[in-house]
Amino acid sequence: MSSQSFLSVLTGSFSTPSADNPTVAMMEAAYRHAGLDVRYINCDVKPHNLEDAVHGARAMEWAGFNCSMPHKAAVIDFLDDIEKSAKIIGAVNCVAIRKGKLTGYNTDGKGFLASLKEVAEPEGKKILLLGAGGAARAIAVELALAGAKHIRIINRDKAKAEKIADLIEDKTHTKASAHVWKGNASVPDDVDIIINATSIGLGNAEAIPPVDLETLKKGQIVADVIPNPPVTRFLQEAKKRECITLTGLGMLVHQGIIGAEFWLGKTLDATAMKNALEDIFGVKK
Repeated sequence: MSSQSFLSVLTGSFSTPSADNPTVAMMEAAYRHAGLDVRYINCDVKPHNLEDAVHGARAMEWAGFNCSMPHKAAVIDFLDDIEKSAKIIGAVNCVAIRKGKLTGYNTDGKGFLASLKEVAEPEGKKILLLGAGGAARAIAVELALAGAKHIRIINRDKAKAEKIADLIEDKTHTKASAHVWKGNASVPDDVDIIINATSIGLGNAEAIPPVDLETLKKGQIVADVIPNPPVTRFLQEAKKRECITLTGLGMLVHQGIIGAEFWLGKTLDATAMKNALEDIFGVKK
């Protein structure tokens, strides 16, 4: 009788719509590279079916799963525990299942933080954060927990920026301020890191957030959370001004690495993931 196992470890993603989510290609490339018998299943789960999907993952003994829009807040109701930063953020996008217990994490900010640390430590830095959506909130929390000195949040709807600033000041030791985004935003002289956490530029190579590019300075770090196109126009303009740039691919790759560590206790190869994404997005090598 053969000793070969025909039972793969299962991981995956719950979201809707889900057809344009490239995470499955990235994760399966990394699993293959590591020689692991693990699968990543991209599932289109409607909101009214989320509870059943979560119970199904537990019943089928999945190792874990990602949760993307619109489930990041709703999934919390079906979990047994939530990690500290996910509690502060109020959203979960990664769930690990161990001995039937479901623990929720938020890897949006963690993935960005890991990508940032490849070029600089956030401790003591002053940050300019563009936007006040879910990604901005997660990134702000992780930067604050990592010791950022001050986070300046700008948004067209100032009230949304104020909610994040208040959260940061209430839950962490970092100072934060909220400002309305009018016209082309100027980058203050003392800012170390500028982050575009808006969707401006997603799928549009010519779109750029309204920022006064002439206020960017040599050596500043300019990051974009958008993975497609990987090198946005904002990053191109920043590079022309001798800024250090970070693409959204790094954040996506590190989210995958962190998720796999929660699920499998293994560190996957970042290069295998990055190559898979670059092939998908047509990045020249």
